[in-house]
Amino acid sequence: MDNLLNFGAIDQHILIILAIDIAIAILLLSAMRFIAGLSAKVNTTDELAKEDNFAFGISVAGSVAALGIVMTGAVTGEHSVSYEVEAIGMLAYGLFGLILIKLGRLIHDKFALHQLDKMAEIKKRNISVGIVDAAGVIATALVIRAVLIWVDGLDVYTFVAIGSGFIVSQIILVLVTRIREVHFAKNNQKDCMQEALTDGQVALAIRYSGQIISTSLAVTAASYFLIYTPETIVENLIGWLVFGLIMTVVVSVLTSIAKRIVLWGINMAEEVDQQHNVGVASVEMAVSISIALILTALMV
Repeated sequence: MDNLLNFGAIDQHILIILAIDIAIAILLLSAMRFIAGLSAKVNTTDELAKEDNFAFGISVAGSVAALGIVMTGAVTGEHSVSYEVEAIGMLAYGLFGLILIKLGRLIHDKFALHQLDKMAEIKKRNISVGIVDAAGVIATALVIRAVLIWVDGLDVYTFVAIGSGFIVSQIILVLVTRIREVHFAKNNQKDCMQEALTDGQVALAIRYSGQIISTSLAVTAASYFLIYTPETIVENLIGWLVFGLIMTVVVSVLTSIAKRIVLWGINMAEEVDQQHNVGVASVEMAVSISIALILTALMV
């Protein structure tokens, strides 16, 4: 009987925590939609329902999904010290995650895909740019989530660590984008990948999305090797960068091998870059993310 009473108490505790987390999550996810409208200087209701702008919808969906991913890293569940601490932590991490997601989008626009006006293209209903925009914020969110799970406590050092992980992720994502551009130019008579995205090549956007999401998953592997301590923030930053780069290279090599095996007999560059084959690009994306997920799962 005592065990049943204890079990009921635990269930009640978890249910209250769940209610707090869900309420804050819905509040912040709703805010994300309207923040997206403010950033684009459009009415989200009109853009989504009246104008039927699919590119904008994909972009907003990416932002909402990214914030949801970040907030999963803030949930403590039955380990929460108190309801107040859970609410404060969820709200603080959620707001900080929202800020970093917007900042990550800005960095991606200014440094990774600096040759195209992403927001202008989304307003023009460019679905390929909408896909890339969504993938970029999701990639950023995956790293933020990993850092949230990695850190301990709720103080200034925690936010410094989260910011450090964010900086590392953005550096690596920009580097990967530059490498992919060089690779694309090599296979397409020195054509520009960003111009191809501006021209609406959806297949290219899908493949690129798979590459940056798999890269972000590779960066999260650092959380399995490094131990968080507030006194070693600089060392942790360097460690995240080194492990992130190593894992990015490993994932890239394994993905390249896997793609050649899975898509044996298919010229991927010709199918995706020149014939805009969405099917082949989707398989490439799936392989990239699958390899990264398997590799990171082995690190646990």
